[in-house]
Amino acid sequence: MSAASTTRRALLSVYDKTGVVEFAQGLHDLGWELISSGGTAQAISGAGIPVVDVADYTGSPIMLSHRVVTLHPRIHGGILANRDDPEHHADLEANDIDPIDLVVGNLYPFRSEPGIEMIDIGGPTMVRGAAKNHAHVGIAVDPADYEGILEELRLNGWLSDATRRRLARAAFAHTAAYDAAIVEWLDATDDTPTALPPTVHLALERADVLRYGENPHQAGARYRRVGESSMWDTVEQHSGVALSYLNLFDADAAWRLAHDLGTEPAVAIIKHANPCGVAVADTLAAAYQQAFECDSRSAFGGIVATNQIIDLATVEAMEAAAQADVVIAPGYADGVAERLIAKRKNTRLLTATAPGALASESIELRQIQGGFLIQQAHHFRSTVAEWEVVTERKPTAAELADAAFAWRVCGHVNSNAIVLAKDGVAWGIGAGQQNRVESGEIAAAKAAGRATGGACASDAFYPFPDGIHAAADAGAAIIVQPGGSVGDNETIAAADERGLAMVFTGERHFLH
Repeated sequence: MSAASTTRRALLSVYDKTGVVEFAQGLHDLGWELISSGGTAQAISGAGIPVVDVADYTGSPIMLSHRVVTLHPRIHGGILANRDDPEHHADLEANDIDPIDLVVGNLYPFRSEPGIEMIDIGGPTMVRGAAKNHAHVGIAVDPADYEGILEELRLNGWLSDATRRRLARAAFAHTAAYDAAIVEWLDATDDTPTALPPTVHLALERADVLRYGENPHQAGARYRRVGESSMWDTVEQHSGVALSYLNLFDADAAWRLAHDLGTEPAVAIIKHANPCGVAVADTLAAAYQQAFECDSRSAFGGIVATNQIIDLATVEAMEAAAQADVVIAPGYADGVAERLIAKRKNTRLLTATAPGALASESIELRQIQGGFLIQQAHHFRSTVAEWEVVTERKPTAAELADAAFAWRVCGHVNSNAIVLAKDGVAWGIGAGQQNRVESGEIAAAKAAGRATGGACASDAFYPFPDGIHAAADAGAAIIVQPGGSVGDNETIAAADERGLAMVFTGERHFLH
């Protein structure tokens, strides 16, 4: 067949064979010549659809355990030829190469099955070649595009410029995500890995278009890694309008905190990314009531997260409390969601699965002007058993339990952070102040004496004794802080003077 032939040709070579037989049938019905190899060719021919095997088309055998199949001038010449260039036409004629008008290909699922043999060479080469030459060639990497392509071919005989450009963009995104997965795998299997690799390659796909961004005039969307999913992909929304950027941001913070407090019934109420109420108790209803009472004014319009299924008693407590923008829970007892929706029509009710723990080797990104800051994901490293008691008075078991709870909550509060807690309730939370003293004053004012005999947690060391005295004045019996200040001796002396127990964790928990 000569290069001048008007016959349309499609090369089909896919790992994901969803819909490929039906697509091939549609192309055949339109008079297209089909070229394929391996499992794709078997599937097509098995359905009784005529198809030319790549080895027969090129005249070259498949070799090297299927590593070399489509890497041939007859394939890539047909894909890359510029139909508007007379020299290209002459080259095709001279080398008996026919144009290939459509490439249908998707790559091995490297993220789910990483390994050397899953590194595809011929596939990405064909996909990129077709995408580069999208002025003349169509490229399909997503089975979801098959029906639309067929419909356009039936109506118009060929694909529009806009369609070919859209498909080319999808193709380059497909190969970029594939290469990114390989780089991540090589980093993970490095014999001498570094905490932060020399390059970072993120391939993200839009999962949800949000109602708006931080503010209504800003567009917002949720993205996820290509080929991966998270708990947010399975969240079920039972009521209310669509979520916004901040709804998701705050709900994620609340959900993580509620599940970071152990297996006892726990409730976290978040407002503007900071907890305003946190509690654990024997029952979820009691935990909710205490979390709400921590700061009932700030709880209005907040995000409520629980680590257990919401029962009737908890709903009754919520009905009597302030309106929440979002409630996120592992589930709702029979009739509970409907009752809460009837009472709180503006509240979004979400059902979610428990969040996976962030591994310490995970990375977090934050954008700055002209670049990004990247760090290991936030995590708690030290355990209570590793903490150092630095005062003359040793803490009681109850005080140490209060300290452990306060410290955990403190790690979820924006710096500077001070948390006053007693018996599993964060009665006073001071967040986001430019100095630690004012954070302590805010925490003390909110606690209003309810944390007396409990713990005071500070996310960073106290540089001066004034913070120690403020904690004592607020009624704290134990202070938990990182330590490491040049003024540690003075703060220890102040704690001894006030009869406090104090422990150093050896790690700071700034959060911005």
